[in-house]
Amino acid sequence: MTSPAPAGPPSRARPAPPAGRAGDAFRAVTVVDIDLARPGEFRAPGGRPPRRDPTGPALALVRLHGRPLGTVTATAEGPRDLWRALADSARRELPGAARTPASVPAPVPPRAGEPRPQVGVVVATRDRTGLLRSCLDSLLAADPPPAEVIVVDNAPSDDSTERLVRTRYATRVRYLREPVPGLARAHNRGLAAVRTPLAAFTDDDTLVDPGWPAALAAAFRADPETGCVTGLIVPAELRTAAQAALERHGAFGKGFAPRIWSLRDPPADPLFPFTAGRFGSGTNMAFRTELLRDMGGFDPATGTGTPAHGGDDLLAFFRVLVGGRSLAYTPDAIVWHRHRRTPEALAAQAFGYGSGLGAYLAAAMAHEPRMLPALLRRVPGGLRHALARAGGHPGPDRGPSRRLALRELRGMAYGPVGYLRSRRRSRRAAPRQAPAAHRTPPAATAPGADDPRLRRGHRRPGTG
Repeated sequence: MTSPAPAGPPSRARPAPPAGRAGDAFRAVTVVDIDLARPGEFRAPGGRPPRRDPTGPALALVRLHGRPLGTVTATAEGPRDLWRALADSARRELPGAARTPASVPAPVPPRAGEPRPQVGVVVATRDRTGLLRSCLDSLLAADPPPAEVIVVDNAPSDDSTERLVRTRYATRVRYLREPVPGLARAHNRGLAAVRTPLAAFTDDDTLVDPGWPAALAAAFRADPETGCVTGLIVPAELRTAAQAALERHGAFGKGFAPRIWSLRDPPADPLFPFTAGRFGSGTNMAFRTELLRDMGGFDPATGTGTPAHGGDDLLAFFRVLVGGRSLAYTPDAIVWHRHRRTPEALAAQAFGYGSGLGAYLAAAMAHEPRMLPALLRRVPGGLRHALARAGGHPGPDRGPSRRLALRELRGMAYGPVGYLRSRRRSRRAAPRQAPAAHRTPPAATAPGADDPRLRRGHRRPGTG
């Protein structure tokens, strides 16, 4: 999984899911999807019908004619009362939810036979066939589906993923193998194989919303200067206290308002453009394919699976902006994420977030050394922001939030060291040829992370 950086306090439109005070027994929260224009109807994450009638406590993504407005929580015993309680909470708490559905024009439905969005989707995975199956099922059920789907099997321990893709999805999904560990390397392997003008990336632990590919494509059509689009990430489940703690911590939430960032029109944020974690996360991102290739793809010394632990997505966002393009965030492009379930995994994830942020900043200076003076001017403000997060959010859950923030701080301190270690490892791995390449049929072969197509316009680290 990729590593979003700290994004500041959660939006007012995303209240914390219900949970007891520290020390109380945690009660699992049902995650549902409701539309105020469709009274009484529930959908499960990813657009699926629910397996059973939902009951409270519940967290709902609330929409109006398909457009997401925010999330609310409520509890009730039966589905009818639960829907009513969630809708009442939405009308009280969410901007725009008080309008009657009839007063808001419904979007024009897609025409029959409308062509697929020219989006190629890359899903990197490693030894998680159960999660991958659900992710691919949601991608192929999108309306309309993406033009192509590519699975990159990153340093697998067996052939279970290959067998899954070649049997269950034989004609609909392409299978590639990247033998060198590292999410950035896996993404570069997929990027070299993409045949469409837009390349989107998500993780194997997600479910994509039915309108995800179309929403990404629409954001690119809206502005030719947009080089990257990110989207909304909401939890797919809140079954454990660890999952609820991550959601309260706000690692993925970027809000429900569309945004566009550009150096031509910088925001008031004094840390911009180094606050790449506020732009989005790698589990829901898309780029103009040729632009990303011209940038050299993702830095293979970053990302999950390397000593850097992350930062690949943040570095790509930063380089899009520094290169003169815009970056757009659209909440209409929705991905549902299955958070880690155990406290141990959550602690490791928090350290990885911090490490990825530190590694990204080190990598940014290696790739764009002219930005060093601007970064140095922002260091004091960045430290103040990090220390404020380490103080924890007020309230009964301040202790767990503070512990996660401190783990992030430790990770940030380690991140530059991890990046340097990862660069050395990456250089040693670069000359290696991919073993078992002969096992990939010719129609599915693709160049690896070091292919020349990912080097056009790519500058060596440390050059101007």
